[in-house]
Amino acid sequence: MNAEIIAIGSEMLTPHRQDTNSLFLTDRLNSLGVTVDFKTIVGDNFTHLTGAIVTALSRVDILLLSGGLGPTEDDLTREAVASVLKLNLKRNNDLLAGLHARFAKRGIAMSDNNAKQADVIDGAVVLPNATGSAPGQFLDTVFGKHRKLIILLPGPPKELKALYDAEVRPRLHSILPPRFITKRMLRIALVPESTVDARVAPIYKGYSDVETTILAHNGEIQLHFQYAGVSLNQAQARVDEVASRCEQEMGDDVFSSHGESLEEVVQLLLGLKGVRVATAESCTGGWLAQRLTSLPNASRTFLGGVVAYSNDLKSSFTDVPASVIDAFGAVSGAVARAMAEGIRTRTGAEIGIGITGIAGPGGGTDEKPVGLVFVALADGQDTDVKKLNLSGDRERIRWWATQNALDMLRRKLM
Repeated sequence: MNAEIIAIGSEMLTPHRQDTNSLFLTDRLNSLGVTVDFKTIVGDNFTHLTGAIVTALSRVDILLLSGGLGPTEDDLTREAVASVLKLNLKRNNDLLAGLHARFAKRGIAMSDNNAKQADVIDGAVVLPNATGSAPGQFLDTVFGKHRKLIILLPGPPKELKALYDAEVRPRLHSILPPRFITKRMLRIALVPESTVDARVAPIYKGYSDVETTILAHNGEIQLHFQYAGVSLNQAQARVDEVASRCEQEMGDDVFSSHGESLEEVVQLLLGLKGVRVATAESCTGGWLAQRLTSLPNASRTFLGGVVAYSNDLKSSFTDVPASVIDAFGAVSGAVARAMAEGIRTRTGAEIGIGITGIAGPGGGTDEKPVGLVFVALADGQDTDVKKLNLSGDRERIRWWATQNALDMLRRKLM
């Protein structure tokens, strides 16, 4: 079965508020074997809302609506659903009494408009809201000669999550046939999206029953595989099959086959090899060190690092000879090499990493433009230096520099 989520509220059509409820609901629905095919955001407009409901009911089996159950004039969800289904709204006296009691307990007089929260669509099951005043509603109904499940949920995330887990999930679990959705994710570092797709598309196109999505994200490509089946083992085997074939095709470019971050993989490899690392950074300002220490137990594999922006500190902190800086410039492969070797020697680490570059937006020249970065990795025997010509703003250049450094480290440890 498939579902659509409609988030209701004009505030979510501004830059100031995001719909996060749909992320929670998608996760919960997937755990029941329900795929979410559509997500819609609608403002507080009756015509727009009824139109969205009609469209949703024409294409999905399950419709969840979040928000618009409050007491104000622009809370229109109950009225819109009732209108589309051509059903009446009836005021529930028990709910109304509960609202009066709720306000009385707080020592507040209840205004008349709060009473609309006790209005229930004909045939709906009332879903008690233990953390708020607006109850949810559950309809098992027919629309266009097809069975539909329609669920009205409050908008505040705390209320929605508690109500869904307590009231909605048990009902859906009892109604829906057994179905399992399994997922896998491959993560690939520093390979263009088009290159990845050209190599793996001939594979995943042979699995039309597996939903495959390719995402480019912060210096990596993510391959997402999803399959729905009547058996958990069968569903898992299906996604594992296509994921394994794609992983084999991409080889060492795949740094994670079960969703681990690049930092997690690097920390694992450092631990397995018994190797410690230290960093010397200029243009990245300690970002590489931050990524290496973002996980628990980082002290086992990361000794420390320095941020050496000035030429004097490059010399005093990482023993870069002034003559090397004078001859090649602070942004050069020679200086990155000296930084990596110097920090390794200074700290006693097995591996030292040095980064120097021009992150912009100013400071570039025709000879050394913004985005020119050198990353060096020294292990006491060899020192590898990688020259990068990165594009984008300052933050992107700095992130991609650390992404290249971590991937160089990963490949060295492999």
